[in-house]
Amino acid sequence: MAWILLVAAIATEVLATSALKLSNGLSNVGWTIVVVIGYVASLVLLARALKLEMPVGVAYAVWAGIGTAAIALIGTLFLGEGMNLTKAAGIVLIICGVVVLNLAGSH
Repeated sequence: MAWILLVAAIATEVLATSALKLSNGLSNVGWTIVVVIGYVASLVLLARALKLEMPVGVAYAVWAGIGTAAIALIGTLFLGEGMNLTKAAGIVLIICGVVVLNLAGSH
């Protein structure tokens, strides 16, 4: 159950961050509402996952790492942001770091 909550926290955080770009500096009220609701929901879901005894280091690494990689990909695919070899390598390194932390946390 903790992992389901964590995945939901990541999804709502990614939605909120994508909406942040679309909010035009929080000047678009509709997207600003999505930002606020998304970030609050994400933090509540993360807190619930932690309450279920998920280690905070693992939870935060997965939440931040997967969220960062997802936003970089969304920016490239849907928001007109560029992708280059350095950026792609950074995403791969983030994912590798999350995997290593999870492997270390499982022992």
